[in-house]
Amino acid sequence: MSNDFGNRQLITTADGSHSLFVPALNEHYHSVHGAVQESLHVFLRMGFDEAVKNHASLRILEIGFGTGLNAWLTLLAAGNTQVHYTSLEAYPVETKQALALNYPAREGAQGNAEIFAALHHAAWNDDVKISPAFTLHKIHSTLENFAPAPGQFHLIYFDAFAPRVQPELWTQEVFEKMFHASAAGAIITTYCAKGQVRRNMQAAGFVVERLQGPPGKREMLRGRKE
Repeated sequence: MSNDFGNRQLITTADGSHSLFVPALNEHYHSVHGAVQESLHVFLRMGFDEAVKNHASLRILEIGFGTGLNAWLTLLAAGNTQVHYTSLEAYPVETKQALALNYPAREGAQGNAEIFAALHHAAWNDDVKISPAFTLHKIHSTLENFAPAPGQFHLIYFDAFAPRVQPELWTQEVFEKMFHASAAGAIITTYCAKGQVRRNMQAAGFVVERLQGPPGKREMLRGRKE
């Protein structure tokens, strides 16, 4: 699939924020109804804001670093909460293209463009301190080859490409891996609300609820390890 990612095109979504489009897959990295508002709703409000209620520090796992948008928004939201952010990516976006994205111009205070750039310049497969409270660990790997330690994460952003494009990433076996990697009480959030995905999450052990989706999407899913 790596060759399919060779011609990513920068687009503007309905809320004015950028995303990328992959013509060979006919797939966007984010909702065309609004990249930032989708990430804020699915991962920050329904994930981070819930998890931070119970933890003074958070260990987060993201499936799909992509444009760095979820990591960026989490860094902005974290404040003084200590966050260790592990993000998996098999097909990294070229740094030049990533730095053309307009997220810092839309979302931030002075100096944030440099911080956003730091996310993309950060070395792979190592801890990199992006801010005093935010440590990033990007892993250049497929999900299939990822072997997380048990009980490691308090929050999982499951932001893989849609099941239509990468069905192998939405199986019961994959969610069993996520369950194994989750601490007690951990949360997993995803934009996908397909019935089979929900059943696979439940079969893996998560207690799953349907929640209101972001603009343009009726529902999303959130699971807990109870």
